[in-house]
Amino acid sequence: MHKPFQYIPPKPPMWFNLIWPGIFGAILGFLTATGQKDLMLIYAILGLSIFAILSYVCVKILKESLYSSIFCCTILFFSSLIYFGLTYSIVLALIGWMLGKIILWLSSGSYRLGLPPYATSIEVLWFYGFRFICGLIFLFLIAPILVVFPLSFNIEPYFSFTEGMLNFEPEAYSLRWYKDILYNGMVNPMEIQGWWSDLWANAQWIRSIRNSFIIGIFSTLIATSIGTLAAIGLSRSEMPYRRPIMALLISPMIVPLVIIASGLFFFFSDVGIAKTYIGVILAHAVLGTPYVIITVTATLVGFDRSLTRAAGSLGAGPVNTFFKIQMPLILPGVISGALFAFITSFDEVVVVLQLADVRQRTIPRQMFSGIREQISPTILAVATILVIISIILLTVVELLRRRSERLRGITN
Repeated sequence: MHKPFQYIPPKPPMWFNLIWPGIFGAILGFLTATGQKDLMLIYAILGLSIFAILSYVCVKILKESLYSSIFCCTILFFSSLIYFGLTYSIVLALIGWMLGKIILWLSSGSYRLGLPPYATSIEVLWFYGFRFICGLIFLFLIAPILVVFPLSFNIEPYFSFTEGMLNFEPEAYSLRWYKDILYNGMVNPMEIQGWWSDLWANAQWIRSIRNSFIIGIFSTLIATSIGTLAAIGLSRSEMPYRRPIMALLISPMIVPLVIIASGLFFFFSDVGIAKTYIGVILAHAVLGTPYVIITVTATLVGFDRSLTRAAGSLGAGPVNTFFKIQMPLILPGVISGALFAFITSFDEVVVVLQLADVRQRTIPRQMFSGIREQISPTILAVATILVIISIILLTVVELLRRRSERLRGITN
């Protein structure tokens, strides 16, 4: 049902409705051959034929999005279940569900609704082709994360999917490696009395987690304080040599970490704080400060300077003006910069390799040692937890960014 005066796109010819699902089916069939050269062409032709037939049935007979999705989902599920097993059939069923909707979306011409009526076929192709390329890049970037998640629940000490995992057998999945985060290094993990003290003092991963949070929190506090004050000073028009100073302060983002770590090691060795918590905290503060400066500087772009001048004319001192007028308005940017500084410290390993010893070993350093000395899927469990923490922190950063834009009147 179209609204009055709404643009109704023309319906494409039947060959158009068949060719695009057919191409996708050919690519899927080619990938299904998994490198078997004698089957690649056969599977590609078979995939093209099946998807083209499904498209024809959906367009000519079913003509409803729900029915088309159920039909494609059912056909692909049971046909693949016979030859490829349960795991692949579930994947194809999900593809079939989306295929049914996409086929009718193409056949109705709705793909043109987001474009001007005068858009040519080349412009439409580029519009969706560009988004498809971006989607492939995004999939390429998150593919390792998608693989790590299920592997962390593998009951076997392997970095690959077992046959039981592929068949979704409950016995093939376990929390074994998440428990190992607690038990690894403990003197007697089954002892009830003194369990907490044993965990806190001897468990290797718990000690690394504790060090990561201690170093991350204190380095974040230092970086946030220095970065915020530097950003406020650099945002003033009367500040001399602003550009050289800004370039110097954000140089840790540009200079290779190996060079920074080596320089800090020699300097901290001379002053006696190498291989100490203070040395690692200061080094991570140096790395996190540029992120705070950039974030707070971006927030100060929309700050109304007349507010501070008005506060000064009413008798407020610089300190009161900062904490009661300026700080509440730039607080989202400050918190965002602090979160970036914390993430930088939490994920950093190059500086820790040179400046820390066993007592200051952080999670990334422990993971690095585990890969070299003691290969264990516990690393996958820890990586999963780190990814979840990073996602939560980045979500908070995005929410704070939107709140900051609303406070500055950029968005509603």
